[in-house]
Amino acid sequence: MHIDIQARSFTLTKALNSYVAKKLKSTLSNFNEHRRLKSAVVRLSDVNGPKGGEDKLCQVQVKLVGMPDIIIKSKQKDMYTAIDRAFQRAGHIVARRVGRLKKNKQPNHLTSRHFVTA
Repeated sequence: MHIDIQARSFTLTKALNSYVAKKLKSTLSNFNEHRRLKSAVVRLSDVNGPKGGEDKLCQVQVKLVGMPDIIIKSKQKDMYTAIDRAFQRAGHIVARRVGRLKKNKQPNHLTSRHFVTA
């Protein structure tokens, strides 16, 4: 899986870059093993700059194989909190979509009929 981490309107520190990469890998590692993930783009921004307030934005875009992209946004006072909440929601949505895909691919044994001829 390709990971792209971008910072807008502020400088991306090594600590923040490392935190995002580790958090993303731990959140989506189960789905990457099954080759369901193409890539992930994480965009971090400080919307209001030095003015303060709930202005730290984390946007996560997860590209899945054979499914529409998932885009999650979280805006908080603290960047780490915004990252945590965005990844938590992204993990739940990816799990739900992949679960639906698996459920739809399973054969329905209740509707299939088996005939035995003598």
